This record gives sequence, C-alpha cells and structure tokens, in this order.
Amino acid sequence: MIKVKFTKGELKRQRDSLSQFKRYLPTLQLKKQQLQMEILHWHAAEREKAQALHSRMLAAASWAGLLAEDNGVDLKPLLVPSEIVTSIKNVAGVDLPVFERAVFPEAEYDLFRVPPWVDNGLDALRELVSMRSEMEVIAQAAGLLKKELRVTAQRVNLFEKVKIPDAQEAIRRIKIYIGDQMANAVGRSKIAKRKIEDLEALEAAL
Repeated sequence: MIKVKFTKGELKRQRDSLSQFKRYLPTLQLKKQQLQMEILHWHAAEREKAQALHSRMLAAASWAGLLAEDNGVDLKPLLVPSEIVTSIKNVAGVDLPVFERAVFPEAEYDLFRVPPWVDNGLDALRELVSMRSEMEVIAQAAGLLKKELRVTAQRVNLFEKVKIPDAQEAIRRIKIYIGDQMANAVGRSKIAKRKIEDLEALEAAL
C-alpha cells in the first residue's frame, strides 16, 4: 500500500500528478503504436531485401564457378568494404541508421592479364556484398526500434498499472480522511456548543 500524507497539500500534489500522468499517457501510447508500425515496416524491408539478394545469388550461380579458376587477381580483398556509409533518420524519437552505400577499395589490376569477365563479375559480387551490408543496417535499425518499444511499453504499463492507480487511490484515501476530520470537527463543535448552551442555561437557572 502506498504511503501518503493526509493533508490538503498532499491532496493537491496527488491531483496534479494524476493530471500529468493522464496527459502524458496518450503520448506514450501513440509512440508505442508508431514504433510497432515502424518495426513491421522495417521487417518488411528486410524480407524484401533478402528476397532480392536471393534472386541475385541465383543469377550469379551460373558463373560463380569461374571464381575458382586462377584469374591472375585475388578478388577477395576487393570485396571487403572499406566503409559503410549511412545517414540518420529519426523515427518516433529514435535515430536510425539508413544505408547509403558500401565503399570498396579501388580495383588495381592489369586489364590485359585478367579475363574480360572479371570487371563485370567484380561489380556483381560487390553488389551482393552491398545488399548484405544494407540488410545488416536494416536489422540494426529494427533492433533499435525494438529496444525503444520495450522501454516505451514498460512506461505505458507503469503509468496504466502503477502511477495512475496509485494516485487515484491516494486521492481517495486523503479525501476520506479529510472528510472524516471535517465531520469530527463539526461533531466536536456541536458538542462544545451544546455544552456552552447547557452551561448558560444552568447559570440562568441559578
């Protein structure tokens, strides 16, 4: 049971708190709904990108065997991004990373000593790597949204199930106490008045 001071000052404080909780709760509830919708949106984007990546990988399967050949150039270092460039998008108060592009090291090799497909193959492979990088950024953004949703949902539950009920209960108890005190004061006043009247009547009789 919550501890409260049974005073008019405490009654005002609890009423102010209740008003503030009720005013803030709809904002939290709206943010919760926005976060839930955004998470669905980002998951859909993640699935769409995964399907696109799968299609590109199937298309690359026809020439992927060429990678096993000695082509006079090691493509692996050229497929590791030197930088993943992202921007920031604010969604429901959360700063989310947005994939812009993957930056790869410059490909330096002798065009006359490598097969003609290497350039196109390198571009295609880099596109696959970029798509994977974008999926990672999308997953990171979805994770941030989920974390914020957990915090917001906890705050909504705190207001709905703790803060507002506690303030309402405190107000109810304080009002009952003050009402009882006023009733007792009125009762004592009537008793005191009756005693004075009895005393005055006795003095008049004497």
